[in-house]
Amino acid sequence: MVVVTGVTGKQHELKYSTSPHCRWVCSLVPGDRNGRQITRSTADAAQQPSVQQPLMSSSAMMRFCNASLKRRLLSKVECFLSSSDLVTSGWQKPRRRESLTGGSDNASCVARPEYRVPTRKRADCKAKFEMTGSPSDVPAEAVLPGEDAAWWQQFPKRWTIVVLCFFSFLLCNMDRVNMSIAILPMSAEYGWSPATVGLIQSSFFWGYLLTQILGGIWADRFGGKVVLGFGVVWWSIATMLTPVAAKLGLPFLLVVRAFMGIGEGVAMPAMNNILSKWIPVSERSRSLSLVYSGMYLGSVTGLAFSPFLISKFGWPSVFYAFGSLGSIWFALWQRKARSSPSEDPDISEDEKRHILGGNTVKEPVSSIPWRLILSKPPVWALIISHFCHNWGTFILLTWMPTYYNQVLKFNLTESGLLCVLPWLTMAVFANIGGWIADTLVAKGVSITNVRKIMQSIGFLGPAFFLTLLSKVRTPAMAVLCMACSQGSDAFSQSGLYSNHQDIGPRYAGVLLGLSNTAGVLAGVFGTAATGYILQKGSWDNVFQVAVILYIVGTVVWNVFSTGERILE
Repeated sequence: MVVVTGVTGKQHELKYSTSPHCRWVCSLVPGDRNGRQITRSTADAAQQPSVQQPLMSSSAMMRFCNASLKRRLLSKVECFLSSSDLVTSGWQKPRRRESLTGGSDNASCVARPEYRVPTRKRADCKAKFEMTGSPSDVPAEAVLPGEDAAWWQQFPKRWTIVVLCFFSFLLCNMDRVNMSIAILPMSAEYGWSPATVGLIQSSFFWGYLLTQILGGIWADRFGGKVVLGFGVVWWSIATMLTPVAAKLGLPFLLVVRAFMGIGEGVAMPAMNNILSKWIPVSERSRSLSLVYSGMYLGSVTGLAFSPFLISKFGWPSVFYAFGSLGSIWFALWQRKARSSPSEDPDISEDEKRHILGGNTVKEPVSSIPWRLILSKPPVWALIISHFCHNWGTFILLTWMPTYYNQVLKFNLTESGLLCVLPWLTMAVFANIGGWIADTLVAKGVSITNVRKIMQSIGFLGPAFFLTLLSKVRTPAMAVLCMACSQGSDAFSQSGLYSNHQDIGPRYAGVLLGLSNTAGVLAGVFGTAATGYILQKGSWDNVFQVAVILYIVGTVVWNVFSTGERILE
């Protein structure tokens, strides 16, 4: 039944009611989106009597109301609200039944739902609700910040720098160790004597020693991005020029190898400088451990792929293939890297605040206070400890194939495969040590105590396993002792190798240049001294000297080192 009722001063409402079996009422009121708007003024009501007459047929009206009702019931909204009570979460319960004039109780209407502003409890649960309201009443979908951003756009900028430094160190050792494999076919082709081979191998360290301190000075003055980029390009070019220099003659090859050392010599000071500006202290150990593990994995990669390339394409292919990878890295470095967060236009303010931690950004140093630096006992603790550490490390890594062959009676193939094991062990345990150190710092342990604990493991662990090495009788146990020695040695990445940034972040490049110079000298002298000791004594004497230096380094480190900033 259709009823048109005129009420003075109000708009008219058209309601349609069917039999008692239908409990839905289609209400057509002004502004209703799903119905027809019927408005009559008071003047119209005066001219036309109030009568009951259908405006359309009963079946047509029923179809119209059913279609309108269906559209309402099927409308949905996605809401980022979570509540156990659907009534109080925004959409209220229906109004009570209202009896219609001329209809029975069963013909009462189920009221249209009303919406009120809900109290948001959580925004992390996405639920669907079926609604029966006007689309204009539905709240807009809430979108969480950064929800649509790709994962690589959300990757922290500081860890982008760390990953790029990791790959630079991977390339560094790949280009360094390829000569140790390629020198065998090269010496056969050019007729080099063992003395000449030793001269070629040592020429790398001429340039490497030259730029340790200079690289730190340049990085502290001009920024780590420029210096590290220069170093990678320089040593990559020198790597690719090696086959050409070898064909020209021995003097040219010696110069090219020294040039390669110049490029790789700036890598560690430049990396230390740039990470001192990008990495907060709470992430320092794990970031440095990841970067240094790139060196270990670079040795593994170089030793694994060099024989394959030489057997398939000849020995020059090693230098061309490895050297060309530097151009790919440099392109990414130029695009993604900055020397400090203040120079990066893409970094978020939140990440910048996290990195700086309330500290102000200081200008690059214009002069190095050498007297002040060398007057600090913690600086000398770094230098002495680095020397003691590298003596044992370089001996193990340089003489290990000879030890496997002469003492354990492994053939050369087995020796080569086992030489990869300590590098893998160091890569794994360096990262484990980094996570442990940062966890201790996060739990409130002082940085000084963390550095002393980690470096003590890095000294006493190798000392213990080298002492045990002279007691074992089986090759398997000997290999296990060597691997454990190198694994515990890798904890030094969270000890002395992280300490340069602790005591003087502005001069981190210079400090690493100083200590690493001592470390390189230890490698050179230790390697030569080992050969002399083996002529007069035995491997037990070699290990005893290394153990003594490890103990000296432990004492010096725990007495004089600190994790507090001493250089501003």
